[in-house]
Amino acid sequence: MKVLIVEDEKPAAEKLTKALQQINGLVDVQAVLGSVRESIQWFQQNAFPDLVFMDIALSDGASFDLFQQVEIKCPVIFITAYDEYWQEAFEHNGIDYLLKPVKEEKLTAALKKYEKLKTHFSANYNTIAQLASASANTVGYKKRFLVKKGNDYVSIKAETIVYFYAAHKLVCLVTAEGQKFLLDQSLSDIEMQTDPALFYRVNRKHLVNLNSIKRIKALGKGKLVLEVEPASEEEIVISQESASQFKQWLEQ
Repeated sequence: MKVLIVEDEKPAAEKLTKALQQINGLVDVQAVLGSVRESIQWFQQNAFPDLVFMDIALSDGASFDLFQQVEIKCPVIFITAYDEYWQEAFEHNGIDYLLKPVKEEKLTAALKKYEKLKTHFSANYNTIAQLASASANTVGYKKRFLVKKGNDYVSIKAETIVYFYAAHKLVCLVTAEGQKFLLDQSLSDIEMQTDPALFYRVNRKHLVNLNSIKRIKALGKGKLVLEVEPASEEEIVISQESASQFKQWLEQ
């Protein structure tokens, strides 16, 4: 099995290489790359490996930038210290998403998943990636969120939530009436519970309801600014790297 590792931390790359070879003696690590630029050059000059293990935060940017420069025609297992990029990972050839430090049983399970799927990769990888993404979130999407209001609890319908936002380690939801309620979950957890056809994680702080978007403005350098109703106290900015995918989501 030909494997490529994209990881900018040398100790982490060495540890992953050793673990892979212990799990499967047929693993042949073709190269270890530490940057987006280096990876682009490698893919342009070499045949695709069977499988790529890819960190997300590299020395010169996010590994997702690779997919805008090179058409990568092989499956990817993402390994990262961040849990908020899982959805984007499955949109970029991802068949699994492992959090650092990676446990041996998780790595073994990821390799087994690859073995089960590999006979189908050449036929229709896009379909497989969609199935893998769906299997990562088999729980139904939440239709209501239970929040506390004084001494009482109130059930808020998901479709009436304008947006969720994170600030100072707290997460708050805002309703169409402008009411705000604190939640005891992370924004990443909430993102996994909401319908991706209705809610979109536009940046690290905001998860926005499609129907609440009043206006989309160009900010310059490829960035976008969202105006929602009711208005947000903080400007909602979408980075240049995320703007393209956000536009695609709007067209679905």
